[in-house]
Amino acid sequence: MRELELKSVIKVYAMEELGAEERHLVELAIEATSRSYAPYSKFCVGAAVRLDNGVEIIGCNQENAAYPSGLCAERTALFAAGAQYPDQPVRMLAIAARGTHGDLEEEPVGPCGSCRQVIIESETRAKAPIRILLYGKKYVYVIDGVRELMPLTFSEF
Repeated sequence: MRELELKSVIKVYAMEELGAEERHLVELAIEATSRSYAPYSKFCVGAAVRLDNGVEIIGCNQENAAYPSGLCAERTALFAAGAQYPDQPVRMLAIAARGTHGDLEEEPVGPCGSCRQVIIESETRAKAPIRILLYGKKYVYVIDGVRELMPLTFSEF
């Protein structure tokens, strides 16, 4: 037997250390949390994507009493981008969340496994990694491609 060690690189920034485009996208994700429909979990998530052409699209989680018929913020944003701009690669994705108490989360919140797979598919479609910004009030994680979060995938570009 041999052991395979997989490592991820996640950069940690203060919000004010981010570039203007990154800060703006995070602010859009934060704003999108207020559009969330989360009457069951009370956990409001917002996402914002920036496409290669500069267009920005937001998404937020949409819950449904017939669980799992709802959809996560990341997927609403990515699917809307794909539907409206099918030939434009997603270059950046920002995610923010408000906990059940209504306040923005102190620590960054990562995408669920289903969303990670959708991000992988978006990267595969574009043949390029997506820069991911995970917002928390304390700091922002910056990740250069979803494979840092989910290294063993069955899609490659």
